[in-house]
Amino acid sequence: MKAEYYNVIGVMSGTSLDGVDLAHIQFKIENEKWSFEIIESETVSYSLDWINSLKTAVHFSTNELDDLNQKYTQLLATTISNFIKNHNIENLDAVCSHGHTVLHQPEKGFTLQIGNLPEISSLINQTVVCDFRVQDVQLGGQGAPLVPIGDRILFYEYDYCMNLGGFSNVSFEENGKRIAFDISPVNTVLNFYANQLGLDYDDKGNISRTGICNENLLNELNVLDFYQKKHPKSLGIEFVIDSVLPIIESYKITTADKLRTFAEHVATQIAAALPTKKGNFFITGGGAYNDFLIARIQYYLPEMKIIIPEKKILEFKEALIFALLGVLKLRGEINVLSSVTGAKMDHSTGNIYIQK
Repeated sequence: MKAEYYNVIGVMSGTSLDGVDLAHIQFKIENEKWSFEIIESETVSYSLDWINSLKTAVHFSTNELDDLNQKYTQLLATTISNFIKNHNIENLDAVCSHGHTVLHQPEKGFTLQIGNLPEISSLINQTVVCDFRVQDVQLGGQGAPLVPIGDRILFYEYDYCMNLGGFSNVSFEENGKRIAFDISPVNTVLNFYANQLGLDYDDKGNISRTGICNENLLNELNVLDFYQKKHPKSLGIEFVIDSVLPIIESYKITTADKLRTFAEHVATQIAAALPTKKGNFFITGGGAYNDFLIARIQYYLPEMKIIIPEKKILEFKEALIFALLGVLKLRGEINVLSSVTGAKMDHSTGNIYIQK
């Protein structure tokens, strides 16, 4: 008999490097319908040293990556333990942790999320479900995006579910199948240019708003090969470093103009990616706070009703859904859809580490 109630923590670190998201979540299953409550949530920021390490890890040697993995697992364990202690959380069924992606090359059969070493369970003295992407890549999939099964189970009332984080990704139902894919970089690029101005991010898109869209740059970005590919498809930081930033840097324009042009690029790619331009459009992730970007998306999708949820869901949706992936793994149920990732089959992914 499977449990109908789960008390778990979801842990997520995204490419935008704003920190480790932690959410204490309780799930209930009644008549095969899932409901959830986010009890506590918190984002623990990275130190400047960690931001620099995670930004440059794509260039590390194998030995340097191994060392980083060990240190990051320790960091994650301390972060999770402090969250449990500070919020007096007891009787957990599991901690469900994504780790942090440092390499993502599914076309080469490879993806690496650090912070998923087996010792994490003994370090936090909890059962841990983690490392959700590797198996999918081994099965010929993209290893991403993994959130769409959560969209189907928890947010089924929306026509489109989008996350605006380091990258944008969308999921929706089409002919009885869940379809999902990455669309374009978002905060990986916008934050890069905000950083050049001494800012962590472009607050509400206020700097982008003052810039002038460079049509030549916009056109050059819009014809990148990735945008012509059919789904399933996914993006990693390598795409930003190798393909996007060199194009933007070739233009001698102000940082405000770069931000403005890239915001326009994001909005045009999102509008182009949606098969129908009407319905309810549920947007989460840090990019949902970028008022200017949201306005540009609405401009290209005038008949779409954009819905931005309350703060806990907006900021912690990915932590919530990785918690769900962990629970599905504990239940021995499918938590990755081949229609989304392109893997050979639907499957139940993740490693379960029992505390010793």
